[in-house]
Amino acid sequence: MRLIGGFEQMLKEGGIRCLWRGNGVNIFKIAPETALKIGAYEQKIFTTGDTNKDGKLDFEEFMKYLKDHEKKMKLAFKSLDKNNDGIIEASEIVQSLQILGLTISEQQAELILQSIDTDGTMTIDWNEWRDYFLLNPATDIEEIIRFWKRSTGIDIGDSLTIPDEFTEDEKKSGQWWRQLLAGGIAGAVSRTSTAPLDRLKVMMQVHGSKSGKMNIYGGFRQMVKEGGIRSLWRGNGTNVIKIAPETAIKFWVYEQYKKLLTEEGQKVGTFKRFVSGSLAGATAQTIIYPMEVVKTRLAIGKTRQYSGIFDCAKKILKHEGMGAFYKGYVPNLLGIIPYAGIDLAVYELLKAHWLDNYAKDSVNPGVMVLLGCGALSSTCGQLASYPLALVRTRMQAQAMIEGNKPMNMVGLFQQIISKEGIPGLYRGITPNFMKVLPAVGISYVAYEKMKQTLGVTQK
Repeated sequence: MRLIGGFEQMLKEGGIRCLWRGNGVNIFKIAPETALKIGAYEQKIFTTGDTNKDGKLDFEEFMKYLKDHEKKMKLAFKSLDKNNDGIIEASEIVQSLQILGLTISEQQAELILQSIDTDGTMTIDWNEWRDYFLLNPATDIEEIIRFWKRSTGIDIGDSLTIPDEFTEDEKKSGQWWRQLLAGGIAGAVSRTSTAPLDRLKVMMQVHGSKSGKMNIYGGFRQMVKEGGIRSLWRGNGTNVIKIAPETAIKFWVYEQYKKLLTEEGQKVGTFKRFVSGSLAGATAQTIIYPMEVVKTRLAIGKTRQYSGIFDCAKKILKHEGMGAFYKGYVPNLLGIIPYAGIDLAVYELLKAHWLDNYAKDSVNPGVMVLLGCGALSSTCGQLASYPLALVRTRMQAQAMIEGNKPMNMVGLFQQIISKEGIPGLYRGITPNFMKVLPAVGISYVAYEKMKQTLGVTQK
């Protein structure tokens, strides 16, 4: 029985939905996460195949979908089969993924082969490839390796990560802006939920040097005593408002830098993605940096010192001039390199470790592994760049501390190390780490809900 002929026979006997007959039992046997993925695949097949947009997938439309999808899968197969011998080997997978900027070992490529190979030859022929991907909505080799794409929706409060990648299909269909919007709203929810810890971090960075006794409990008690419960969210408005312009600028500039650094038709490798992402982050930070200064001033300000964001900006401009909006800019810019570099390197290391030790039947790591890798790599990035972030915050706040002589970045580093030692460069890092797990969890849940609301196609 030929594959297309087999589908045709089932369709005539029981209609479109009979193709998933018995799938309910399978779903109960596997993890809920996998079950959700199957539902998403079914939905994408229905959406893609429904060419007349009548909300139904009839026999002719489904057969056309199968034939069109098989053609695309044939092209993807040929793009991997470098020597045109009709089979895909581990070395060809390694070579193809390197072109796409994804470096894997021969062992990891063999794991990919195992998840598709049905006859135990450790190679993939056209029939195995087609049977594996025919009812999987992935349409090209880039989509097939996007299991390890990092989620746009994970927001731990800092904006120095490398921007997300989008396929040409996502750009043309408008999925990219829906994902960015969903990520922005998720970030706003996450930042608002963890704002008290963020403000405590800023307070400990700026005032912790006065007394080594300021701890988490004492810091919260001091803030509540001075301004009440609502004061715990002081400065959060600016932190949320800056998400939209920063995300938009970073995404657009990132695409431009990638075009500048790569020749036409060439894929972006890991190093060029790192350089493009770092430059995009620097550009976005340069444009929205005054909002960072306003956020810090509001966070450490006293009750009724400022009536709001515009009042704070107006008073800074009036009393200190335009230059005050870029205090701490240099350490902030320098912090992008270690943050983005270590974040990317640790993520690649964790990914390789998982593929080497835990990938058995599939190279798809699943949601929890992706969240864990993303949270841990971002935390490592924060740890590496934290001293620069602390110096940046103190420079932003210098004018508000009585008797404090304005100092440059080098002078502040010397002062902190001489008076407080190396631990002084990490003041406030405990509340910063405390907010990582809740921030990741909250932003992920909010992101998934927003994707459903905005109609983002699940991969």
